[in-house]
Amino acid sequence: MPVYLQAGLWGLAAGAMLVVGAAIAWFVRVPRVVVAGVMAFGSGVLFSALAFDLVDEAERSGGLVATLVGLVAGAAAYVAANVALSRRGAARRKSDGEEQMSEQDQAGSGTAIAVGALLDGVPESIVLGLSLLGGGGVGVPVLAAIAISNLPEGLSSSAGMKRNGRSARYVFGVWGAIAVASGLAGLLGCLALDGASDPTVSVITAIAAGAILTMVADTMIPEAVARTQLWTGLITTLGFVTAFALTRA
Repeated sequence: MPVYLQAGLWGLAAGAMLVVGAAIAWFVRVPRVVVAGVMAFGSGVLFSALAFDLVDEAERSGGLVATLVGLVAGAAAYVAANVALSRRGAARRKSDGEEQMSEQDQAGSGTAIAVGALLDGVPESIVLGLSLLGGGGVGVPVLAAIAISNLPEGLSSSAGMKRNGRSARYVFGVWGAIAVASGLAGLLGCLALDGASDPTVSVITAIAAGAILTMVADTMIPEAVARTQLWTGLITTLGFVTAFALTRA
């Protein structure tokens, strides 16, 4: 199977965890503290994947300066987009409660939340596709990190959508579309960068990593802290340790 198709399928598989999380939230009443705990764990897993896979690989192949520039550029781009979306009602899109904006609170917030969820997922799929370009198969730690973090994201955000009166068609339509978009992002990213120089791939990887790191800090950790409070650090560390052990296994 061509590498770009593999990238698309793996991106779709990781994105499908958003739909799984949405289904759990829609049909099962999961305690909010459990959702927050899983989100904290997923944050730790992503931190590990960023540190020991994405950023480390970007620095080794493209150099320190290119990696640092990419990280800052990715973070700045994410913040700019997130600020714009937050002003339109997507600030608490990962919240599982009434903190998430409803259409009655702010017209157009549903669209903003959907676009915000897409903003969160695309960089992850791109780096998943890039992990295949070396010819060694999909990066298992990166795939695990994205899948584990997507589950609580879909779960928490969908619970908030349901509490704010959004329909099943809207909820599953949003996450289904984002899962497909994740697959396309992985496929197109792999296609566009196949044959690119190591420094180019390094910079793109660093940009995506900067966006992911900022996303975790801006949207996942705050929601986890709101429910798990003093336990957040420990749970996040357990996620980090789990992912780190996976990279060394």
